[in-house]
Amino acid sequence: MKKLLIPLFAAALLASCEAVKVSDNSTSNHTSPGSKDDKGFQIAYKAIKADDLKKNLYVIASDEMGGRDTGSPGQKKAGEYMVNYYKSLGISFPKTLGSYYQKVPAEYMKQRGGGNLPDSENILAFIEGSEKPEEIVVISAHYDHVGTRNGVVYNGADDDGSGTVGVMEIAKAFQETKKAGKGPKRSILFLHVTGEEHGLFGSEYYSDNPVFPLANTVVDLNIDMIGRDDPENRGKDYVYVIGSEMLSSELKVINEAANKKTNNLILNYKYDDPNDPERLYYRSDHYNFAKNNIPVAFFFDGIHEDYHKPTDDVEKIDYSLLAKRTQLVFATAWEIANRENRIVVDKK
Repeated sequence: MKKLLIPLFAAALLASCEAVKVSDNSTSNHTSPGSKDDKGFQIAYKAIKADDLKKNLYVIASDEMGGRDTGSPGQKKAGEYMVNYYKSLGISFPKTLGSYYQKVPAEYMKQRGGGNLPDSENILAFIEGSEKPEEIVVISAHYDHVGTRNGVVYNGADDDGSGTVGVMEIAKAFQETKKAGKGPKRSILFLHVTGEEHGLFGSEYYSDNPVFPLANTVVDLNIDMIGRDDPENRGKDYVYVIGSEMLSSELKVINEAANKKTNNLILNYKYDDPNDPERLYYRSDHYNFAKNNIPVAFFFDGIHEDYHKPTDDVEKIDYSLLAKRTQLVFATAWEIANRENRIVVDKK
């Protein structure tokens, strides 16, 4: 997650984060997440495994990747691993893009305060929907970190190695359903963005140069740090959820219903507070979708003692909790991708 605060744009975007009471009734005609009658969901949900998340994270956040600074050889090596992973699963890229890579030019980042960063790339994998392929559900995470400083590698296992492997695991889950003939009705874009640590550059570039029209983008579920706990919640099964009711009256309800029917994590809305001094709503990649009036939910584990330090290593990840949070994001995405109507945008 980006360390420095982004200038405030529109405080009016922030809405009340008063708790919503969730009914057991589904918000759509689609079978509720977790239902035993929903074979596709069950196939995918069971495919999300802590051991697989761990296997991928031990590569993505290894010393070999050199801390994955934007445009660095180590980041590109991590990107190659991700692309080969998607190829191995039979998950392709958006046809209009022509490859898994969307180049983010150095000049673009320089104009936005990116200094002398080299060219970098967003990585995009794509599963086409069976019934509403033109409508796009985006699941995002940044795969860059802060690199190597004074010879010390900042591996960024949690920030945002955890989100990166979470997106990869969710992609595997959706692909399992597609192979079983139970794939999502809407299309799913798995978006790994670059340049987040330097200024949300990759997600901004995508929103300025979308591969799919932003008008067709239903939601962005953004995952940035979901592998640890913070001192305030030590030992709890929880996750912070930010922004889920800022633009849509339905997204928070859907997410809470998905949570109740799966792992029933504690959903913490502390950082949804418009008076929150951390201003986290503006500090990760979901914001570049939100500012284009696309509903977002940002999943986050909090500011822990190893945040942006060289001690953010794979050995400190809680893989069981990482899997539960990944399952929650998947269950939310599943409902949004398969419900009869796209979620409403009814707030400003």
